Amino acid sequence: MGATADVLDSRVGIAGVVKFISRKIFPEHWSFLLGEIALWSFVVLILTGIFMTMFFEPSMTHTTYPEDALPVSHQGMEMSAAYASTVYMSFEVKGGLLMRQMHHWAALLFMAAIVTHAFRIFFTGAFRKPREINYLVGFTLMILGLAAGFSGYSLPDDVLSGNGLRIADGVAKSIPIIGSYASYGLFGGEFPGTDIIPRLFTVHILLVPAAIVALVTVHLILMVVHKHTQYPGVGRSNKVVVGYPAFPVYAVKMAGFFFIVFGFLAMMGAFMAINNVWNYGPYDPSPVSAGAQPDWYMLFLEGSLRLMPGWEIVIGGYTLSLNILIPGVVIPGLLFTFLALYPFIEAAATNDRREHHILDRPRNVPVRTGLGVGYLTAFGILVLAGSNDLIATHFDLSINDITWAFRILFFVAPVVAFIVTKRICLGLQRRDRELALHGHETGRVVQLANGAFMEVHKPLTDEERWILVAHEPHRPIEIEPATDRNGVDRPGYRIDAVRQKLSQFFYEDRVEPVTPAELAAAGHHPQIEETGHHAEGIHGGAVALDHFPTTTHGSGDEESARGGSVATLARSERR
Repeated sequence: MGATADVLDSRVGIAGVVKFISRKIFPEHWSFLLGEIALWSFVVLILTGIFMTMFFEPSMTHTTYPEDALPVSHQGMEMSAAYASTVYMSFEVKGGLLMRQMHHWAALLFMAAIVTHAFRIFFTGAFRKPREINYLVGFTLMILGLAAGFSGYSLPDDVLSGNGLRIADGVAKSIPIIGSYASYGLFGGEFPGTDIIPRLFTVHILLVPAAIVALVTVHLILMVVHKHTQYPGVGRSNKVVVGYPAFPVYAVKMAGFFFIVFGFLAMMGAFMAINNVWNYGPYDPSPVSAGAQPDWYMLFLEGSLRLMPGWEIVIGGYTLSLNILIPGVVIPGLLFTFLALYPFIEAAATNDRREHHILDRPRNVPVRTGLGVGYLTAFGILVLAGSNDLIATHFDLSINDITWAFRILFFVAPVVAFIVTKRICLGLQRRDRELALHGHETGRVVQLANGAFMEVHKPLTDEERWILVAHEPHRPIEIEPATDRNGVDRPGYRIDAVRQKLSQFFYEDRVEPVTPAELAAAGHHPQIEETGHHAEGIHGGAVALDHFPTTTHGSGDEESARGGSVATLARSERR
């Protein structure tokens, strides 16, 4: 191993790279494992996919299922070669069904981990400078995951996957002007044609995986270059990362976590049946199975299509199928565009060009948190709408009533969720202020020498206090007047006015962080001092005064002492 390392180092300088990466510090938090779950799920997808390519035949050629092969119900049945090879792999190839089911569960877990990881990034503000590009890389990975899932789901050419392709054909044809050409180009002629399965196979095993591998590499490189984000805590700042080195601590942890994910997926593949295509049969355009839903990550599109009324309009001789165009193109486009552009929208609202390596607590950014919850609410309603037939049959309800209820909720529920979430966040911020100023309530009441009664508060630990006060105030931006001193219109005023309105939407309703002056006022109580007790032992306990001196060093610290964040002043004092 030493000789091999010397050869590599003399040719490509690998020692410097290994040294740099091994000394990289990674903070400790369970939510950082979400990205690793996605990574290791993708590795399982690659491993099981390699096995399946040895037996799957990506062809729509008509064939007859062998008379001596399982299942008995398919013997002598006409079907495509793709479907026949899928069923044959499941019943006749040793380990084939296990590999298929592990592959499918890994795909579901891969998308679940990506989506959860993406919203962890969203709610904690990990997309801020300098990570905007890496955020877009992660967003693109999510879109590629959807493409990989849809292309792989369609390969068996069974009834369910065939109906999914029929929906894709309808969505493509609904696009004005180019719709029919897009459909013909995709399917190689009139649906279903004979080319779609081989083309999807190429996309699924070559194009999309190659793009995912490339972007995952870029994603990890940018993570190392920018250093890892971390949650607020004692000793943590935008310049200092508190954690463990990559080698040997995190290298061992990552290796062990891979085997945990692999074993978990192996157990699911062995004991939890999924996508049993032989229950549905080969694709036939005439039947549509009742209670048929795609995988969860595409269920929002199914729900959107089910909720849309059958609207069509004719413009200049062209028929616009709004019942497909809006739910199949417009709504997904709006949902994904919002996610892609949000970092830049928030940056315009804050006018903040500093680097951020400390994550936000979601309660401290109530509008962002409210928008995220509203987004997830809309997504959840579409997912439920994709199962409206199952809801109707299981709960003995009218499917028309369910559909109308979801139509109304799609527009009303996200707004309500935003307002409620924002008010909850503001309430939690007020609670944090009280806790930082007065400490934990103990329920113990003491009588002072002058006869007054007061409740004893338990002091906060340094870690608790830091988490409560370590965020900086967010205020609406201020702009220059519309005209200068000479009455001349100022260029760019209208753009600035729009940004100011946006900033007011984000930060007009806010709770200011605790200031050093407030902590100083809460740290000692004159009535208790007369009895000989220290204030921190009886009342408040928010902070010891010597932790946050009121002396200042320069104009920046003086501003912090007057009304800035306690954490800002503390960091400046440490410097």
